[in-house]
Amino acid sequence: MLKVGLIGFGSIGKDVAHYIKERKVNDVSLKGILVRNKEKVQQLEEDWIVCDHIDEFLQLDLDVVIEAAGHDAVYQFGEDVLLSGKDLMIISVGALADETLHTSLEKAAERTNTKLMIPSAAIAGLDRIASARFRNISEIKLITRKPPRVWYGTIAEERVNLETICEPYCIFSGTARQSAKLFPESVNVSAALSLAGIGFDETEVEVYVDPTVQHNTHEIAARGDFGEVRFQVQNTPSADNPKSGYIVAMSICKVLNNLTSRFVIGI
Repeated sequence: MLKVGLIGFGSIGKDVAHYIKERKVNDVSLKGILVRNKEKVQQLEEDWIVCDHIDEFLQLDLDVVIEAAGHDAVYQFGEDVLLSGKDLMIISVGALADETLHTSLEKAAERTNTKLMIPSAAIAGLDRIASARFRNISEIKLITRKPPRVWYGTIAEERVNLETICEPYCIFSGTARQSAKLFPESVNVSAALSLAGIGFDETEVEVYVDPTVQHNTHEIAARGDFGEVRFQVQNTPSADNPKSGYIVAMSICKVLNNLTSRFVIGI
């Protein structure tokens, strides 16, 4: 039985907990959750140990810790989790655009013989991109389009009127490193794509506020010695957090299944 802990209990964490509770994930047990206000979570579910301090959380008997609480959580808790001897799955991948943080986490994992895991989450095709790295990759580009309602509370409000926009508007064009820092909750896909492929500074990204789409849409194009690939994913935004999508929790659970199954496909 794989023993799992969650950092964060927002829309993603709740969905993961639900799938585990409903036994949709093989041989996995949710043992504990780290949150800011544990009293709210205790009212929802008494079977899990709910913590509001990292030391208490890390004393639990856990095999894997899933970060689902934003970039700050990766900075605050990532190294401690790995140094405690627990594998760490990072959802807020954009935090790794900080080279210092990325290096410190990899060193901590090496020191304790633990794993730092990045699920596909809101993107697809990372297996193909990662495989292509064995030879030359000449170009990778990501185009992200999300409906106006997703962009409230972001810098997009400073660049376009979200109430009246009637056609697609490009609010960013640059590298994945820049996009990951500008849109920490909305473009984690660019960070995952960069880590799988040719890096943050070589991966091209365009970001659109697009009133013509209803789903969070990601278009990926890559060329290299392996050939060429183009694909598009359309993710249904989560009702609780439209900046994310339901597929993120599903992807996390797919990784958990891979860790416990004897028959593994698509890795």
